Amino acid sequence: MRKDAARLLIAGTGSGCGKTTLVCAILQALVNRKLDTAAFKCGPDYIDPMFHAEILGIRGSNLDLFFTDGDRTRSLFLKHAGDINVIEGVMGYYDGLSAASAEASAWHMAQVLDAPAVLAVDARGMALSAAAAVKGFLTLRSPSRIAGILLNRVSASRYPQIKSAIESECGVPVYGFLPDMPGAVLESRHLGLVTAQEVEGLRSKMQLLAKTAEECVDIAGLLDLMRNAPALEADPIGETKIGDVRVAVARDRAFCFYYRENLELLEELGASLVPFSPLEDDALPECDGLYIGGGYPELYPEQLSRNARMRASVREAVLGGLPTIAECGGFMYLTGQIAGHPMAGVLPGGCVNRGRLVRFGYQQLIADRDSLLFGAGDAVRGHEFHYWDAEQTGNALRAVKPSGRSWRCGYAWDTLYAGFPHLYFPGCPNAARRFVRRCVERKMRNAPDGDREEKL
Repeated sequence: MRKDAARLLIAGTGSGCGKTTLVCAILQALVNRKLDTAAFKCGPDYIDPMFHAEILGIRGSNLDLFFTDGDRTRSLFLKHAGDINVIEGVMGYYDGLSAASAEASAWHMAQVLDAPAVLAVDARGMALSAAAAVKGFLTLRSPSRIAGILLNRVSASRYPQIKSAIESECGVPVYGFLPDMPGAVLESRHLGLVTAQEVEGLRSKMQLLAKTAEECVDIAGLLDLMRNAPALEADPIGETKIGDVRVAVARDRAFCFYYRENLELLEELGASLVPFSPLEDDALPECDGLYIGGGYPELYPEQLSRNARMRASVREAVLGGLPTIAECGGFMYLTGQIAGHPMAGVLPGGCVNRGRLVRFGYQQLIADRDSLLFGAGDAVRGHEFHYWDAEQTGNALRAVKPSGRSWRCGYAWDTLYAGFPHLYFPGCPNAARRFVRRCVERKMRNAPDGDREEKL
């Protein structure tokens, strides 16, 4: 598979420098020009791609070099690429798995995708020092792949001076700026942007950002930079269908964190995804499997608890052997309670707010025995990001961080995976295959004798 896939990676000097605002401004400007645009987010943040899809109306995908190697990352990129592709970096440009490593960083992604990078610099309160910061990023690694600079929170009067200083001192073009824009502030919670449903006037904010970008950013120059990226080659990826099954997927305000790639892979394997709401619906839909992803159930404990019929339906189904994946918020829903409000009660203990990040970051999950998603000895990569914790987190798996720190976690038996770690199925496709196979087995067992014999 070979595509031109015009592309650009927009990175930042660090978290909070304004790269997300710049990315949104540029994406909305490209959408307004009616260009076939796709957006990608480096790293495990599932919120930004959801935002890109729901607010900007474009395809949003994750790319993560901890979850997938370079070859598979290129394949995933080309699978979801449009004519124009904007990739948002994660943290600072060189920030990877540790302070001493650029592995899985935005810089690493630029190498893998052979993509030009533009560095976002918050230049508020800076003059010549902005050039010093840029020079450091240009020289830390070779090649840096930094092909240009964007400035954030700079006034129109100051911009020409800072642009001139950077270009003369560093020899790299500056493609524009955004001024300080209080009217277009994007609120944040925990990780990335808040969920799309919680922000008022987002589309008007995006249009304000796009209008400002058209006035202050060289969009044509950025498009030229994207289109000059060389064609990219990768092996096509796809899955062989295992069987036709129905998988109920929790989708509402409380449960909305899913990797698009996870859902697509399940569909390729034969799963029809049936959305339902633990907040609003009375019972699970007819299904052969259940997937309750992450989200913010801690914001809706009273409403979730009041829906006793759904809690009972989920409890009966899971304890009755329905193949079930419950990640982070979904895991919390399966426990006894959240902040004192009764939940499904499949698993012991309850959940409490620790007021700080708990076991944050990348990890490898090592399985001691066979279960729904894992074979004995499997090592599957995952990620955690949560402020709430469970009183009993489980001990079916061993989690190991890149630093070597480890702990026991999760519940895993023949028909269940439940725990705080999120999995990325393109990086562990066998887990998705095992899940769908178990759903097929469940469907066959429950089929009338004649249907079962015919299918067998």
